Amino acid sequence: MIADLLRRLTPQVVGTLTRRYGMFDLCEDAAQEALLAAAQQWPVDGVPDNPRAWLLTVATRRLTDQVRSDSARRRREAQFARREPERGETVDHDDSLTLLFLCCHPALTAPSQIALTLRSVGGLTTAEIAKAYFVPEATMAQRITRAKLRLTETGAGFAMPSADEWPDRLAAVLHVLYLVFNEGYTATSGPDLTRPDLTAEGIRLTRQLHALLPDDGEVSGLLALMLLTEARRPARVAADGALVPLADQDRSRWNRELIAEGVALVSSALTRTVLGPYQVQAAIAAVHDEAPDTAGTDWPQILHLYSILEGLAPNPMVTLNRAIALAMVRGPATGLRLLDTAGADPRLARHHRLPAVRAHLLELDGDLAGAVDAYRAAGRRTLSRPERRYLEAKAAALEKVLAAT
Repeated sequence: MIADLLRRLTPQVVGTLTRRYGMFDLCEDAAQEALLAAAQQWPVDGVPDNPRAWLLTVATRRLTDQVRSDSARRRREAQFARREPERGETVDHDDSLTLLFLCCHPALTAPSQIALTLRSVGGLTTAEIAKAYFVPEATMAQRITRAKLRLTETGAGFAMPSADEWPDRLAAVLHVLYLVFNEGYTATSGPDLTRPDLTAEGIRLTRQLHALLPDDGEVSGLLALMLLTEARRPARVAADGALVPLADQDRSRWNRELIAEGVALVSSALTRTVLGPYQVQAAIAAVHDEAPDTAGTDWPQILHLYSILEGLAPNPMVTLNRAIALAMVRGPATGLRLLDTAGADPRLARHHRLPAVRAHLLELDGDLAGAVDAYRAAGRRTLSRPERRYLEAKAAALEKVLAAT
């Protein structure tokens, strides 16, 4: 698909322009205009033989127009001329990782880092990012514009950070990569449950980061988590696009090569580095992936790992998952009591995961009527069509059981 190709090329075009000319804000705008032109022309004229070169040519023309129309035209043109591509420069250089660190500059707020990365590196449109964060498109566009202006004001250069800058930048980079992957594994909105282009991009960038920092436990942990999670994706979507929950998945369809690689990564990290949240999440994923089925899963170990994770990085989503593990070990009533605690967190007030987990535990506890209500509530909250269909189907199936009794 042309859209997938453009999304893959986005960070490469933005990165190449910024490396050549600086002026990240103008380069990003020019790249977006070129991408828009491609989205309009390629379906009619066909994809060019060298799509990346086509985009760079169009973006450079747009950038030239922007520079010439700037109020400081002479200064800009002189700067621009000095940064013309050097003879013999290749367009095959991939600047995605450098661009990622630029988007995660400490001068930006965390929401701005994520938004800018998702657009400039992940290739999402402003509208898609806005939907993912439940804000109007105009609000997200303003956030991205402010982020680019802030980078210009700080004089942030297009280069990898120095050694003393790594601690501040790495945590933000890992978080953004995690979010990009998660948006691909479970799309927050739209007709498709997953977006393989985003999971692939998240893994690709994290592999690059791991090659740069092979001894960092959290980089290894994040890559392991992605691989162990991605391994299950082939069995997670039915032929008609419907969601298949973990308990019902055909585990023979799981990618065993990815599982082996992920297990090796997290096992090595856990034995030689300081423990971190991504390593613990990867360890949980490994326990799931190595189990023959749901009944054969080592739920006590998973519960223990979630308790450790909650101590390292407490958040309501961790508590939701711990409630499920607690229910599997000590019974659904115990899990529901923990869920009541998590439900008091305002961050979960409108999230569909809270009633979805509640519905699952109520069903396990035999309260089918309560489960129906919770499944319906979860279905109304999610923006993902496959998730909504799954939740509504669960409610309908339980209603049939109730009607028959």
